[in-house]
Amino acid sequence: MTFGISRRQTLTGAAALGTVPLLAACGGDGGSTAATDPPAAGETLGPVADVPVGGGTIYPDQKIVVTQPTEGDFKGFTAVCTHQSCLVAKVTAESIDCTCHGSKFSVQDGSVLNGPATTGLTPVPVTVDGDQITTG
Repeated sequence: MTFGISRRQTLTGAAALGTVPLLAACGGDGGSTAATDPPAAGETLGPVADVPVGGGTIYPDQKIVVTQPTEGDFKGFTAVCTHQSCLVAKVTAESIDCTCHGSKFSVQDGSVLNGPATTGLTPVPVTVDGDQITTG
């Protein structure tokens, strides 16, 4: 014979008493961040040299990731994962990776390569102005 209460009963009772903060299904901070409005056009992100060919750079303050899949072809996307709003963590030659839950997005177009995200990253226009990348 087993006695005790289930996890669900414990959380339900504690929440009813107001002693436990609201919990999310995929909870944990994990670097999460709220989605933001798109950046203003003309904001300087950084030097072109910071975005390697066949890779990319994450600009966490602006919540933008810029990739350069082929030389001179710069692509910008929101750096906020569409699954749980974590900031993406790294860029490889093939993907923009969110390490919170394993989602991967295309460096070419921001589309989902691997879930749990079901929608791609939102494109953000970027331009090259001299030797600087700016939002455009």
